[in-house]
Amino acid sequence: MSERDELPSAAAPKPLGRRSFLSAVGLAGAGVALGAFPAVAAPRRAAGFWAPEESVAHTRTWMAWPDRTSIWGSRLLPGVQANIALIARTIAKYEPVYLLANSRSAAKARSACGSTVQVISSIPVDDCWMRDTGPVFRVDGAGGLDAVGLNFNGWGNQQSHYYDARVAAGVAAYAGVGFTAAGFVGEPGAVETDGAGTLMATKSSLINANRNSGMSQSAIEAAMCAAYGASKVIWFPGIKGQDITDDHVDATSRFTGHAGAAVQYPLDSDTDIWAKDARGQYQILSQSADTHGHAIAVTRIQGPDYRRIRSTNPDFVSSYANYYVCNGAVIAAQFGDTAADTACKTTLARLYPGRVIEQLNIDSLAEGGGGIHCVTQQQPRP
Repeated sequence: MSERDELPSAAAPKPLGRRSFLSAVGLAGAGVALGAFPAVAAPRRAAGFWAPEESVAHTRTWMAWPDRTSIWGSRLLPGVQANIALIARTIAKYEPVYLLANSRSAAKARSACGSTVQVISSIPVDDCWMRDTGPVFRVDGAGGLDAVGLNFNGWGNQQSHYYDARVAAGVAAYAGVGFTAAGFVGEPGAVETDGAGTLMATKSSLINANRNSGMSQSAIEAAMCAAYGASKVIWFPGIKGQDITDDHVDATSRFTGHAGAAVQYPLDSDTDIWAKDARGQYQILSQSADTHGHAIAVTRIQGPDYRRIRSTNPDFVSSYANYYVCNGAVIAAQFGDTAADTACKTTLARLYPGRVIEQLNIDSLAEGGGGIHCVTQQQPRP
C-alpha cells in the first residue's frame, strides 16, 4: 500500500484533542474495526532481555512528525509541529534524534528541526505519539539489544493508525535489531518500568476491552512482564473513557530509578476526577514495594495552579510528570505558573542530579492532550 495523504473518511477522526476525543465522538471513533486488527503474536521473550529504566545511557531518541489536519485541525497543527521541532532540537543538544516524517512533509520537518535532527522518510506515520507507537527497546547486559512492540491499535481503535500500527516494527528494522510482538495490546506510555523488575500501569488503559478483550488481569500482567523482563506490576484503577488513552500512567506517575518514583500531585483546591486519580496513585505507590521488597520512595511534583497557567482550554494537559530523561538532561514542560514551574525544576534537579533541566513551552501539544514524554522513545545503549 502506498503512502497516502489521508486515510479514507471512515478512518479519519475529527480534529480533537486526546482528552476531548471521547466526549465528542464516542467509542465509535476512527480507526479500523476491532476485529480487523491482526491477531496478537504469542509472546516470545528472549532469555535475559529487559527494558531498562529511562535514565540509562541512550544511543538515540526517536520522534515523529505530525502532518494531518484530519487529526489536528488546521488551527492547532502548526503549533504542534513547532513544539515537536523545539523538543527535537533541544534533545539533539544531548543525544542524536531520529525523527520519522512522511515523504510529503519531510522537507518541512528538516527545515523546522534543523541540521542536528536526522529526519527519516522511509517509515510513514499517522501522528506524533512515538511513545505509544514506537517499540520498547530491551538490553541483555551483555551487549545485546532487541525490541518488542505492544501491538498499537490506536488506543482501542479511536484514531487512524494504519501506519502507526507498523511503526514499532519499522523502527526496529531500521535500528537493525530483532523484533517481537508482545502478547497483549497496549502502548508504552501506559507502562512504566524501573528497569529492575517492577512495572506500574493503570487498569483503565490495559485491562480494557478496547485493547485486550477477553484477557484476564493475570494474563495481561503475565504478558506485560514477559515483554518488559519484569516480575511485578503495581496497578492503579485509572480513569476509563475520559480521554483517548484511558489515563496513561506516564502523565501522572514515573519511576525515577530503583525503589524511587515521582507523582504529580494536585493542589488541595483541585477536586476533579484527574486530581482524585493522582492522589490515589500517590497513596498506592507510597504503600507499595518493588519486586525485591524495597519500599518505594515517592516524591511529589507539585502540579500547577490552573488559574495561573497560560492556557484556558479545559482539555489542556499540564503534566510536569510527562518529562523525558535523555543523556545529560531532563526535558520538561513549563506552563506559565512561575512558582510551580520553578518548583518543578527544583524537584527534577534533585531527582536527577548532574543533569541539565530544560523547561519548554509546549502549550500546543498540551492542548492536544499530550506532552514531551508522549512524543519521545529512547533507544538505550546495549
